[in-house]
Amino acid sequence: MRIAILMTNTDESDFSQQYPKDGEKWQALLSQKRPDWTFKVYSVKDGEFPKNESKYDGWIVTGSPASVHDKAPWIPRLLELIARIEKTKKPLFGACFGHQAIALALGGKVGHNPDGWVLGSVEVEATARPAWMEARRFWQYGAHIEQVTKLPKDAEIILRHDGCPVGGFRIGSHVFTTQNHPEMTHEFIAALIEELAHSKPADVIEKARASLPMSADNGLFSDCIIQFFEHDRAA
Repeated sequence: MRIAILMTNTDESDFSQQYPKDGEKWQALLSQKRPDWTFKVYSVKDGEFPKNESKYDGWIVTGSPASVHDKAPWIPRLLELIARIEKTKKPLFGACFGHQAIALALGGKVGHNPDGWVLGSVEVEATARPAWMEARRFWQYGAHIEQVTKLPKDAEIILRHDGCPVGGFRIGSHVFTTQNHPEMTHEFIAALIEELAHSKPADVIEKARASLPMSADNGLFSDCIIQFFEHDRAA
């Protein structure tokens, strides 16, 4: 399977340079179970977009500290690409910013979380279980203050957690999203919390630190992502 990763992470800080880039995180998550898959990373936040969209079997839109409402010129281009991909019915997966961008591109809305920041490990409930998702409850790492407030047409909520009613959605069997970060390791989220400690409310940081012993079920959720891509490909 050939997967295109649309990398949206705009963080170029010294902190981010200590860790693998987002494209590498996603490859590490999936290739350990599917070593025969091939990945091509496009740094869309730098204006790098695929020239031949038809060559890919599936797509991933990554997370980012950017907002889907930012005025950066790459964001409208990304939204247009997402809309084209959706029309092909090829599997399209999005996480965090990617989840929000897919919603916005397909007619949904994204807004500020009225409860403020979600940061650290969160318990996620599967409110509906498509064919590629067996788990009913699991833990994920979250880092967001915006969220989907209106679903796109034909979308169904399949994930939720406290403070985030639309924790993930699907459209048919070709679109699958999560508001959270299955690509983040425990080491990374712990370091990110400390990196943000000086700029985020003290109660947010305290809660995030306290959540870390819960860890995240990244292996379980990577199975869901893999089954999503393979289920859709076989359909």
